[in-house]
Amino acid sequence: MMNEHISSVMSTKLYTVNLGDTLEAVHAILSTKRIHHIPVLDGKRLAGIITTHDLYKLNLPFSEYPNVKVTDIMTPKVATLFPDDKVGSAAELFLENLFHAVPIVDADHNLVGIITTFDFIKYEHRKEYPNQNL
Repeated sequence: MMNEHISSVMSTKLYTVNLGDTLEAVHAILSTKRIHHIPVLDGKRLAGIITTHDLYKLNLPFSEYPNVKVTDIMTPKVATLFPDDKVGSAAELFLENLFHAVPIVDADHNLVGIITTFDFIKYEHRKEYPNQNL
C-alpha cells in the first residue's frame, strides 16, 4: 500500500469553503457531512484549511459564527502532496506532524483531493473485505 499513488486512496468528493465565507458555512458542513477538515479555496487554489479543532479552540457561541470570517481562523500554511506522490509520504506526514488530513493539489496548487487517516483505514478494509459495503 505504501508504494501506491495517493490518487488511489484520496477522497475526491470534497467539501470546501471560500476565503469570503463565515464560520456559519464551516459549521454547516462540519455538522452535516461527518468530516473534520475543510479546505479553504481562493478560486480553485488551496488557500488554507480549517478544522473542528480550530472551532473548538475559538470557543465562540454559534450565534457569533456569522460574524467571523474563515480567513480569521484558518491555517494558511498547509502541508500538501501531489496525486502521484506515494501513500507512504502521507503516512510520514501524519506520523511526524500528528496530522489527520493532507490536501492533495496539482502543479498549479489547485485542490484535487484530500487524504485523511480515515482514508487509510477505509482503503485497507476494502482490500481485506472487498464484498462488504460500508
